[in-house]
Amino acid sequence: QVQLEESGGGSVQAGGSLRLSCSASGSGFSQFDMRWYRQAPEKQRELVATITRDGLTSYADSVRGRFTISRDNAKNTVFLQMNSMKTEDTAVYHCNADFWRGVRLQAWGQGTQVIVSS
Repeated sequence: QVQLEESGGGSVQAGGSLRLSCSASGSGFSQFDMRWYRQAPEKQRELVATITRDGLTSYADSVRGRFTISRDNAKNTVFLQMNSMKTEDTAVYHCNADFWRGVRLQAWGQGTQVIVSS
């Protein structure tokens, strides 16, 4: 069973930075595609960033150039470095693992709150 736990959320002023971490339990982390999603109040969940098992990255247009996703397979952890933050980045951020165990499975973390004030 794969469990994910996010950390690093908090409050920051616009223009500031935060670094989110997502630690995974269980085996096989290096074979997972990992994603960060966010959901703001009264808005749909948004895919923020992806890093594949091969290290390929992709970003939502709204964060490209400001956010960086990375992973440390030795520590079973994925990171989201958020710079030049904007008030519209305020949301609950969730990490997601996409992997195979004979069938395609997904795991989600509980989320970490990020608040950006003007």
